[in-house]
Amino acid sequence: MRKLTRVGLGRENIKIMIINGPNLNRLGSREPEIYGSITYDTLFSELKNRAEALAIKLEIRQSNHEGDLIDWIHEAGDTFDGILINPAAYTHTSIALLDAMKCTCIPVIEVHLSNIHSRESFRAHSVTAAGAVGIIAGFGTMSYYLALEAMLRILRE
Repeated sequence: MRKLTRVGLGRENIKIMIINGPNLNRLGSREPEIYGSITYDTLFSELKNRAEALAIKLEIRQSNHEGDLIDWIHEAGDTFDGILINPAAYTHTSIALLDAMKCTCIPVIEVHLSNIHSRESFRAHSVTAAGAVGIIAGFGTMSYYLALEAMLRILRE
């Protein structure tokens, strides 16, 4: 694991950025048999409530554009303590996202709603995984909650 630049984080000052890639804004209407029926706004409103209860500041962003995701990773590396990222389709293709993840000094956890290893063969390989400390996939919306808990443990150790 990469050396973290921030140590001794207290409960009150942890900042995590959640970055979501293409088509995640369509949650609730996009292939509900795979991604569930909860909407993007509902999921992340509930996740913000959970973070608030844990005294964590969350910033949640989504874009269908790869360059936006890269810019946000850079920004988070300068001002946040950790990143949860669902690169979506870019998971399987984006060396640029991988490079951005690898040049940050904060931990990154890759998150997927579906089990990418049980779907089409092209989805089974994650190009971006090499830039993450771990991957949580296949638990539907619970994947984000599990990733949030994992990030807290990483930051507090």
